[in-house]
Amino acid sequence: MNVLWFIPTHGDGRYLGTSVGGRAITPEYLRQLAGAIDSLGYFGALLPTGKSCEDAWITAASLVPVTKRMKFLVAIRPGLTSPGVAARMAATFDRLSQGRLLINVVTGGDSAEMAADGVHLGHSERYELTDEFLSVWREVMQGETVNFQGQHLDVRNGRLLFPPVQTPYPPLYFGGSSAIAKQVAAKHVDLYLTWGEPPAQVAEKISEVKRLAAEQGRTLRFGIRLHVIVRETTAQAWDAANDLIKYLDDQTIAAAQAALGKAESEGQRRMLQLHNGKRDSLEVSPNLWAGVGLVRGGAGTALVGDSDTIAARMQEYADLGIDTFVLSGYPHLEEAYRFAELVFPKLPLENVPLLAPSRYMSPIGEIMANDKLPVSPS
Repeated sequence: MNVLWFIPTHGDGRYLGTSVGGRAITPEYLRQLAGAIDSLGYFGALLPTGKSCEDAWITAASLVPVTKRMKFLVAIRPGLTSPGVAARMAATFDRLSQGRLLINVVTGGDSAEMAADGVHLGHSERYELTDEFLSVWREVMQGETVNFQGQHLDVRNGRLLFPPVQTPYPPLYFGGSSAIAKQVAAKHVDLYLTWGEPPAQVAEKISEVKRLAAEQGRTLRFGIRLHVIVRETTAQAWDAANDLIKYLDDQTIAAAQAALGKAESEGQRRMLQLHNGKRDSLEVSPNLWAGVGLVRGGAGTALVGDSDTIAARMQEYADLGIDTFVLSGYPHLEEAYRFAELVFPKLPLENVPLLAPSRYMSPIGEIMANDKLPVSPS
């Protein structure tokens, strides 16, 4: 099981839909957060992309020198960059970070946002472009000289002079719930990501994508994007969930739902259907809470519970075939520590660093009365 955290370059805070408890994204805060993710043993971190975010590539590059192990899941955007430029960016980042790049392929689910960046394509056309883009990008990254002419791309003698560290190229992550998105995933990517839907719906997605990949003679890995609210007791966790949305009023929710409803993303539509903008039925599956999606686009669900419950729910997804969890919590710095401390010991992780024992630095807590070492309650 691999667990990644999230770097919220669009802003952070203690509550949703309000400036109360808001936290600015400064270089200092980004370094704090990346340092925590790196030292706590997370596999890596996802950086979001879009007009509401700081640029993911520049942000990630700024954090390479202050981290040692963590990987950076950074988006390439077909249509916003050419496959050749994206290949050079990816190869350079992979070399300078010594193989710590993961690629998140983001086609885009909002025509208005894409048009603002000069891309005027409908939903299906954007995925057709993504198909062509990845056909070129994958060959270029593997050292081929590429000549390609399609409906959207015309590449002549495309070539990469300096290869990436990872072979054949940094792993490709991709999420999309529409039929054409699943076909693109089956043909090109290494890991298919779903947002945090109930297990039965996730199982259906995995089954379909596996079948499509098999038709291409390929196999894929699977991951899930979720928020998490973990506390020492389940009651405390549900209190924290309700506290997260305590400043949301009906007007704020309605405005957010109207804006999110304009997106053409099938995944976003599925997220909205989980709660339909209403507060009265937010637990959409045992310990799966849709309150985040009342105002947040994209991933809108959170696992809520004590550490044993969270670990058990994650294992349920793992039993379906999920091996990668991309998680987040508000505020992201504190919750990165909380999740690692409470849940990591209960998960079959592959990447938790083995720290050398030290008589001076160990997880004992503060020494009591300047003399006595604390012990765990029996």
